[in-house]
Amino acid sequence: MRSDSLLKHLAICAVISLVFYVTVFAWIEHRRTFKGPWVADFRADAAGAPSIIIRQTNMAVSETLVFPGQTAKTRNATNTIIFDGTPPDLPFGELLYQDPTFLPGTVTLRVFGHQVEFFPRAFTVDKKERPWQPGGVIEVR
Repeated sequence: MRSDSLLKHLAICAVISLVFYVTVFAWIEHRRTFKGPWVADFRADAAGAPSIIIRQTNMAVSETLVFPGQTAKTRNATNTIIFDGTPPDLPFGELLYQDPTFLPGTVTLRVFGHQVEFFPRAFTVDKKERPWQPGGVIEVR
């Protein structure tokens, strides 16, 4: 009779632990992803002039980086890249670092010899920090 009581208590403890684990895991996953990832539109016009539009909708961020004097290999193209954890193939430039642990996270790119990094508080171009300005256009020389 005593072993039945022990098994009953262990089963109740296991069920409570499982419910607690699932609840906490779901809450952490929600906190990790609810703001959404960075989205970047890599564009090249008819002449091959490249630009990157960086967006993050939940933070009302939209910034355009223009690279005057540079030429992209593709012309008349727009590629939308979502930085959600899987390392993307970029149309131009290279991905140096991506931390999608808590979205939007941090993304660091090297584009035409310039280091561009974006994170929730601000972004940097060649290690010079700039505040986010909705609809802003930055020429990277």
